[in-house]
Amino acid sequence: MKLAAIPAALLAIGLPQCASAQALPAQSVEDRLTTLMRVVDEQQHQIQSLEAQVTRLEMAQRGRGLAGAASGDATTVAPPGADGLPVPLPPLAQVSPGSSGPTSGASTATGVPTTSALPESAGAAPGTGTQGGPIGTTQKAAQPVRTEAENAVVQREHAPLFDRKLTLDWGISDTYYDRRQLQLSGFLALDAIFLGNINLGQTKSHQLMADVDARYGLTDRISFDVDVPYVYRHSNFIVGGAGGAAGALSDASGSSSAIGDVNFGLYYQLFKESGDLPDVVASLRVKAPTGTSPFGIKLVQVDPNNTSLVAPTKLPTGTGFWNVTAGLSVLKTYDPVVLFGSLSYTYNLARSFADVSSVEGQTSPAKVKLGDVIQWGAGVALAFSEKDSASVSYTMAIEPESETQAPGQGWQKVPGSETVAAAVNFGLNHVVNKHLTINGSVSIGLTPDAPNFVVGVRFPYTF
Repeated sequence: MKLAAIPAALLAIGLPQCASAQALPAQSVEDRLTTLMRVVDEQQHQIQSLEAQVTRLEMAQRGRGLAGAASGDATTVAPPGADGLPVPLPPLAQVSPGSSGPTSGASTATGVPTTSALPESAGAAPGTGTQGGPIGTTQKAAQPVRTEAENAVVQREHAPLFDRKLTLDWGISDTYYDRRQLQLSGFLALDAIFLGNINLGQTKSHQLMADVDARYGLTDRISFDVDVPYVYRHSNFIVGGAGGAAGALSDASGSSSAIGDVNFGLYYQLFKESGDLPDVVASLRVKAPTGTSPFGIKLVQVDPNNTSLVAPTKLPTGTGFWNVTAGLSVLKTYDPVVLFGSLSYTYNLARSFADVSSVEGQTSPAKVKLGDVIQWGAGVALAFSEKDSASVSYTMAIEPESETQAPGQGWQKVPGSETVAAAVNFGLNHVVNKHLTINGSVSIGLTPDAPNFVVGVRFPYTF
């Protein structure tokens, strides 16, 4: 529509001039010639402005260049009329031969003063007389114009889109664990000979989690969100030694489903991306122990022919602790490449439990303090089209040993509770429209403490 309106605009500019040119019999030939030359120069500038505006609109539609008049930036062309095109020039009869127009000092080779097609406030510094160029003249201090595919990367890997007031993000993921361990049931004779049973135990576990994350932007720099997860867990326990034979296997399965740990966070944009500076966002998250705690769940013998096979009566859906996470994320756009990284520290608050024992018929109250977690990661994303992008990243989390404190005693470290979880992550984002995006991800564990893999898909919808 904008392109088709150019001929009509030129006709609207020219017709008043032709009609009014016949109304100048009282002026001398020299004055009339001077006036006509000035009007021709003004029309040429307006034609150039129209061409620049069309170029900007075309580039904005492709997600590149300046956003044009629709985005409200400082590179808008001459003040538009109701149809979005420049207002026609006044008739010749209204232009006095001696006037020099709204701006002075600019003239053609004939010495006729001309009117600049752009006001000083539109893309040029006051007093410079430089017009905002159509392409490639964006000031470095301005924020980069990201494509929708790049915005999807920002929203997923970095922080919420602060210019979007409300976003509802629904997702589902499957986390799979496969753990094998050697189980010894017996004793050492003469400190060298083991007497008893040696069995291989295996645990296979799937955790399906569906969650809804509601994000709301308070200002162009502050946003908060609330995430509510629902967790379904299924585990299969396999142990050898059925009937006293190490090669005979027996197994048991268990499932549980309940709400997980609800968490909420606050984001603050410290620096907006501009020039050589990256986008920097600080965050603070709090997680509440709304899920089923793992403490106090009893292990029972499932197979009467295999004393080594024990399974929990139910499976937890939460950690059982309050924790607070402070994080910092950084993102830089080099169209079409996006670089991002993050660093966070999670503090787990100590909590007292009425029973932490897993032995049936035994009650052991204690206070438990999980180790504080340090996590960092970095990655790169490539927007290979206006609506599609792919990313790869690496993350690592280190958690020191947990501690327990029985009533009236000191803190004791839990042997084997220190964990190091590292994973490589792959993502694929597709923008359906200006509101809906589809984000797929696959995470592959690199250490025994990390899940074997995590597969998920999310559907953020912005209003």
